[in-house]
Amino acid sequence: MKLKVFYDGHCHLCSREMGYFHRRAAARIDFIDYTAPEFDAQAEGLDPAALDRSLHVKLADGQLRLGIDAVIELWKVVPGYGWLARLADHPVLRPLLRLGYICFAHLRRRLPRRKQRCPLKQPAPPGEV
Repeated sequence: MKLKVFYDGHCHLCSREMGYFHRRAAARIDFIDYTAPEFDAQAEGLDPAALDRSLHVKLADGQLRLGIDAVIELWKVVPGYGWLARLADHPVLRPLLRLGYICFAHLRRRLPRRKQRCPLKQPAPPGEV
């Protein structure tokens, strides 16, 4: 089972960031837009209201990570970001990052929203650009 990342497809910033990570690690991560009409939070064991408050990542063993802890788990899986995950796990930096994430998550809900959700683009087949 792959890492599952639950993101807000109506958020410009979230969609752009997840699109970037999708291009780098689509084979290792399932990106799930929780604003998609077919998404069922209860089937995933998630609270729909909590999804909108912070990034959620479900690990391969089913454990859930939220907020900056979810971001760090994502960094661990995306090629080239392991060093950032290790740095973020520093005992002095982690609380600062957690506070920064809380501030960002609060402000994110005030950003303009997409009228339609933005599904991630599938990577081009080999040999195509």
